[in-house]
Amino acid sequence: MINRYPLWKNLLIICVVSWGFVYALPNIFPPDFAIQVSAEDTAQVVENPALDAVTFALKENGIEHFGAVLEDKKALIRFYDDESQLRAKDVVQRALFDLPNIYIVALNAAPTTPDWLRSIGAEPMKYGLDLRGGVHFLMEVDTEQAIADRVGGMEQEIKRMLRDPNDRIRYTGVEEPGSGILKFNFANEELRDRGKSKITDAYREFDIVTGEDTSPFVQLTVTESSVREMEDFAVSQNLQTIRNRVNELGVAEPLVQRLGRNRIVVDLPGVQDTAEAKKILGKVATLEFRMEALPDAPRSTTLSYEYEGRQVAIEKDIILRGDRVFDSQVGFDPDSGLPQVNITLDGDGGELMHRATRHNIGRRMAVIFIETKTREKYDMVDGVEVRTTVPYIERKVISLATVQAALGVKFRITGLDAGEARELSLLLRAGALAADMFIAEERTVGASLGAENIEQGAISVTVGLVLVLGFMLFYYRVFGIAANIALAVNLVILVAVMSSLSATLTLPGIAGIVLTVGMAVDANVLIFSRIREELKNKMSPQAAINAGFERAFVTIMDANLTTLIVAVILYSIGTGPIKGFAVTLSIGILTSIFTAIMGTRAIINLIYGGRNVNRLMI
Repeated sequence: MINRYPLWKNLLIICVVSWGFVYALPNIFPPDFAIQVSAEDTAQVVENPALDAVTFALKENGIEHFGAVLEDKKALIRFYDDESQLRAKDVVQRALFDLPNIYIVALNAAPTTPDWLRSIGAEPMKYGLDLRGGVHFLMEVDTEQAIADRVGGMEQEIKRMLRDPNDRIRYTGVEEPGSGILKFNFANEELRDRGKSKITDAYREFDIVTGEDTSPFVQLTVTESSVREMEDFAVSQNLQTIRNRVNELGVAEPLVQRLGRNRIVVDLPGVQDTAEAKKILGKVATLEFRMEALPDAPRSTTLSYEYEGRQVAIEKDIILRGDRVFDSQVGFDPDSGLPQVNITLDGDGGELMHRATRHNIGRRMAVIFIETKTREKYDMVDGVEVRTTVPYIERKVISLATVQAALGVKFRITGLDAGEARELSLLLRAGALAADMFIAEERTVGASLGAENIEQGAISVTVGLVLVLGFMLFYYRVFGIAANIALAVNLVILVAVMSSLSATLTLPGIAGIVLTVGMAVDANVLIFSRIREELKNKMSPQAAINAGFERAFVTIMDANLTTLIVAVILYSIGTGPIKGFAVTLSIGILTSIFTAIMGTRAIINLIYGGRNVNRLMI
């Protein structure tokens, strides 16, 4: 029987629509304005005395708050509006200053989604910078200098290799004719050819040519693939370092992503203090490698550190610093299968490490993480309390492992479990920036502007929806009702999909939703127009309905797929705002196809299917 869906199709539609309503539901619970307090040391937990001090200070200053709780090592205090939230931040920082531990106070948004929804993974959509307010940085990595530094390191390695006592390939000089180019001069062709052979075997990063002007030479030019690899390494390492630093801000849903070959975009929704953000992003950190002191070492030659709850004596003499670490990756011992951290040093670092460890096999070597941090200081100036930011240096041992063999450019650190290995590798890579970086663009978006954007966006969607609903109802009558129901369901499913994918809603994304509202009924217009044509051709109502849906299908798919392809291209080559528009447009197209073709037909089937119909209300 035509115009009747089989049971499985009806059940599929019911399941999809039910899923959409459940997973879109969290968006009716807006987050609360909140302040998050966390310990600067990630191993510490914020406890009741800190929370009591905060709530007492807020009460003393007449700042209304609610829902102050301890959860997941942090404290969360909620407020009724953003003005109270901003006032409270300074008060909370002052209250925590007198406590023995150091705390990080960050603006945040506290979820209000019911627990039963969160238990099934239903969360509200995330808002972008333009809707919540915050700061935006476009940071540019100096990849040219990073490449120059890397080539300089390889130059030193090659010099040591040629001077090896076993080969003694003497060169008369080294030149740098251009960026990424090294030129080794030799006394004669025999030495040049031996040098070329040795370099070719050891280094695949160069295109190598030989020649002769004032003397025979070997010219090394970094290959394009190696240039890209060095650029990717520098940007990727800086990206990871920035992500680690941004996490200290406690910002909900920060965006840190690569843009092009050498830029990094940092969006911090909810942050209004650009100075605070710059302080975190520009923070300095490094590493030191030192040997553990011998039991009989004089105290004047050692330093005391705490490691795993006990004091250990570390030699004052530094083997090398973290700027010599070229790369670190987590791996597994092929024999035992246990985790290890694979370290790669530059040439000078390898020589220093070998020199320090060849006579110290069996001793333990410490990796010390050194970080320049800041703390708040309060002074009375002319009777007024003034807050200033004071830098200080924190040092801690993050690894104390036994040296099993003389180490060089590459070595491994073992004796760690999987979690410790991942953490150590991360700290080694993120301890310092792999390349210099500067802020190319800085922008601040006010929270009030974000609220205004949300309000105007909601108005635009509502106005667009009402106009479309009114037109469809007036022009297509009963069929218009079916299309309107499908359109409403389409918006629900669109919101549910974006929420489930943790997609971030931006102002251009709202524009994509508005466009989707218009495009969502486009398929129905094609179908209904086709039904009208079939009725004019004297086809029966039931046959006209079936023909309208069947014959318009190909046209609908062609139109939507071409638009989807454009949306995918926009996402792949576009930046922030373009991506936001492309995401909602892409998801909207897919949900529109489902609701317009299957959803609308299911409603029409419910109204007309299996009945004797003489006239259609279309």
